Amino acid sequence: MSRDKYLSPLSERYASKEMQYVFSPDKKFKTWRRLWIALAETEKELGLPITDEQIEELKSHAEDINYDVAREREKVVRHDVMSHVYAYGQQCPKAKGIIHLGATSCYVGDNTDIIVMSEALEIVRRKLLNVIAELAKFAKEYKDLPTLAFTHFQPAQPTTVGKRATLWMQEFAMDLEDLEYVKGTLKLLGSKGTTGTQASFLELFEGDQERIDRIDPMIANKMGFETCYPVSGQTYSRKVDTRVLNVLAGIAASAHKFSNDIRLLQHLKEVEEPFEKTQIGSSAMAYKRNPMRSERIASLARYVMIDALNPAVTSATQWFERTLDDSANKRLSVPEGFLAIDGILDLCLNVVDGLVVYPKVIEKRLMSELPFMATENIMMDAVKAGGDRQELHERIRELSMEAGRNVKEKGLDNNLLELIAADPAFNLTLEELRKAMEPARYVGRAPVQVEAYLEKVISPLLERNREVLGMKAEIHV
Repeated sequence: MSRDKYLSPLSERYASKEMQYVFSPDKKFKTWRRLWIALAETEKELGLPITDEQIEELKSHAEDINYDVAREREKVVRHDVMSHVYAYGQQCPKAKGIIHLGATSCYVGDNTDIIVMSEALEIVRRKLLNVIAELAKFAKEYKDLPTLAFTHFQPAQPTTVGKRATLWMQEFAMDLEDLEYVKGTLKLLGSKGTTGTQASFLELFEGDQERIDRIDPMIANKMGFETCYPVSGQTYSRKVDTRVLNVLAGIAASAHKFSNDIRLLQHLKEVEEPFEKTQIGSSAMAYKRNPMRSERIASLARYVMIDALNPAVTSATQWFERTLDDSANKRLSVPEGFLAIDGILDLCLNVVDGLVVYPKVIEKRLMSELPFMATENIMMDAVKAGGDRQELHERIRELSMEAGRNVKEKGLDNNLLELIAADPAFNLTLEELRKAMEPARYVGRAPVQVEAYLEKVISPLLERNREVLGMKAEIHV
């Protein structure tokens, strides 16, 4: 490892080897060569004087890229595509004259970008499905466990631990829908020439419009795509990059929400992310168990959400058929957005797979607040016992305020039940009141909602994608 120059933490610490390879030079330049082969095959099939021998020569050197020759040539010509055309020609002397025939640089550059983004989206898709699958297991296991819900981070009507997990899951499922839609709409640029007019092919094919119309569909088919964008300038519209990174930003937002909730729950000691035996939480405070995975999710997620602005601004500021101010930005924003979301999803998978739930702590906090939540039920029981509803409502309000003051000002336990039992207006014993404190009575339809959501929405989704499930995430640091 070189220690005398900048190393990206995305590749050194966070992103998987699989995602790193998709954006590697090796993947890029091998795809360039596949595209040159597809172009030559298409041109031969449409009648240009290209031989089988030339194509076989190109295929024989599709993988063994002579990087040293390309590197030296680029120092001379200052053009990466022409440097690789030259290097490929050195290995394929018989085919040298037909490499890149009729094409412009964007033929290899832009088509490769689409291919790479499509493959990267598939990795993201698989990982997203596995996060959803792990959350589904968690939701099912804890669908009946009552817990205090929060609005404004203030105690509210109880829910269940499993129901809360469905809220995280649903947002990730929305992201999956967006991802699959955008991925399904990706098309290749094809080979449209310098300004998108295919003027060079008019010359090559002597004005034969029918043959020229077949070029893009044939190239797309050879590269595993259904079609190409019907019109373009020199490049595919940079709006495409905007759409793709907006999908990543959406996943990042969902992951951030999930990680924030875990961090808050860990502060409450109700749920914890995994913590390994030898893990150190703090260099000073040895007892600490910091939610560092969830914090890292939040940190990387903020980066991805902001990164999505890059292609949007780039798309907005392109001039006419093309300008080159997209290039340097695109080389950074697109790969790093994918590398970061890859690391985020690995972290999410690792956290969900190892979540630790503390039912006793959850129950204790819930029971400390439940008397307030149960006041309406208590009031109804007291009315049935002969009380006046309006009078009881006012007494409940007064006693609740008193119990609240005891908790906040005196640091005492919530004694609302004792206060109600001591008030003759309610005609209820403490024992009768405590019977009303069964948490499951106050979670509404939460368990049923979990079951219905898993059965009707998530299970069919996972069944359709069962071949990609079962992933485990490796966290490097």
